Amino acid sequence: MSVDAIILAGGRSSRLGGVAKASLLRDGRTLLQLAIDAARAAGGRVVVVGPELETTAPVRFVRERPAFGGPAAAIAAGLDALRDGVATEGPAQVAVLACDMPDAAPALTVVLEAATAAAAGTDADGWVAVDDSGREQSLLAVYHREALERRVAALRTSQPGGDLAGVSVRQLLAGLVLRQVSVPDGGSADVDTWADAADLGVDTAGESPVPDMSTTPTADPEERLP
Repeated sequence: MSVDAIILAGGRSSRLGGVAKASLLRDGRTLLQLAIDAARAAGGRVVVVGPELETTAPVRFVRERPAFGGPAAAIAAGLDALRDGVATEGPAQVAVLACDMPDAAPALTVVLEAATAAAAGTDADGWVAVDDSGREQSLLAVYHREALERRVAALRTSQPGGDLAGVSVRQLLAGLVLRQVSVPDGGSADVDTWADAADLGVDTAGESPVPDMSTTPTADPEERLP
């Protein structure tokens, strides 16, 4: 069973001094390309929500409205893009993946397997990665498309102007039945600071200057884009 994928790659990267996480390199590949390669294992279409970057194969790029509107707005934009111009109904499930987890591929495979095995006859609306510490990563998950579409529609009705700027992933997922899926150690580790980048073997792209690798406070990952 194929699953479409939405990759979130449009954040401000404020704790990296504005250097786009999607363009950072790990073993010669950008973090965006690593995320795309991971998502392609799901077998469906891939939509990247963020600025266009060079990739090894064409993917569709879109932007959330407004730009830098946050992860919920980005997920909504991805859903809109998957629905746009499609004459037939797409896969019932959609994977959501932030671009700043360089080791996400094995973890996403585990989540996809759990979602596929439980798809029939379950009341779950989504399957969310959880690491050994018990930390959920809502941006490494598989959701029922209908459940996400329903929440997006409800939030658009309740928000001024109908946009989801500033709406958190926690708000977007409120009321959904989510199942935790234990993933391989390190699979959901993300790049929030330059110290994280160093720990995960991630470098700046091209000839970008190497920044100060000092740590900064870590914010709630559900409240930001990569």
